[in-house]
Amino acid sequence: MTSLINQVKIFSGSASQALTAGICEYYGIEMGDLTVSRFSDGEFQPVFNESVRGCDIFIVQSTNPPGDNLLELLMMIDAAKRASANSITCIIPYYGFARQDRKDKPRVSIASKMVADLLSAAGASRVITMELHAPQIQGFFNIPVDHLESSIVFVPYIRTLSQENLVIAAPDVGASNRIREVAKALNLPMVICDKERKRANEIANMTVIGDVQGKDVIIIDDIIDTGGTLCKAAAMLTEKGAKSVRAMCCHPVLSGKAYENINNSVLTELVVTDSIPLKSHGDKIKTLSVAPLFARAIRNVHENGSVSSLYKQMYNPGGQTNLDFQKS
Repeated sequence: MTSLINQVKIFSGSASQALTAGICEYYGIEMGDLTVSRFSDGEFQPVFNESVRGCDIFIVQSTNPPGDNLLELLMMIDAAKRASANSITCIIPYYGFARQDRKDKPRVSIASKMVADLLSAAGASRVITMELHAPQIQGFFNIPVDHLESSIVFVPYIRTLSQENLVIAAPDVGASNRIREVAKALNLPMVICDKERKRANEIANMTVIGDVQGKDVIIIDDIIDTGGTLCKAAAMLTEKGAKSVRAMCCHPVLSGKAYENINNSVLTELVVTDSIPLKSHGDKIKTLSVAPLFARAIRNVHENGSVSSLYKQMYNPGGQTNLDFQKS
């Protein structure tokens, strides 16, 4: 009998079926057999339909709303632990509740810390996620966290653009360090949009630090929610003399009137990843898959290779990305 010890098995939660299929295709294995049965009152129960005993299990699930997605992930972890999996790695392309990472007002929850505790308590061995709202959230975990950056898929795309006078724009001062690395990798100048918020999803004032006159501007951000702030930033950059404005956002939450806001904006294009499945498709929205990135990360984790090499060096001296993942 063939031993299942340390065999890799990749399973998908309900929120990430398409992305998991892509990951499995690049990795070269079939997606694990799992079903989520539901009771008439809405209660659900994830069930592994194959043995996971002694296996290295990778569960792919973004924890975007509704809360069922997070609860489903926790239940899958618990089921794998009780079925004697050797290790349980959570692949969380979009880590929900990451925006609640501090007490910015009295009597509020630090939900991103709470979620980290829940994942550990459920039995997760490791977390692989991408583009956390604040990188410091990695410190909320008591288990290893591999934090991937969307720049590894955005940088090659930017290289294909034919516009001259490209400028990389940080959506706020806090994002300047991350954007500076992208600008440095592409040998492009950068500007900063300094914004003052009234409340979540609404800004009171915004100024631009840097010159955008006659430039083709690319705003890079981690999340696009309603799109209101991003569209206002694009309009302001145009008023400042920008020739064109496009945006690249890793996580397309796209709630409320987001699609309407984007279609009616001055944005030339919105480039997102498939960390969250799109609810619909707009004419200005283009999706880049992160399946190869996560497939490579899974292989490196399983083979005790370096995960940091996937994102610390975004491209080689010849201009090619590190992500030359060969299908098995």
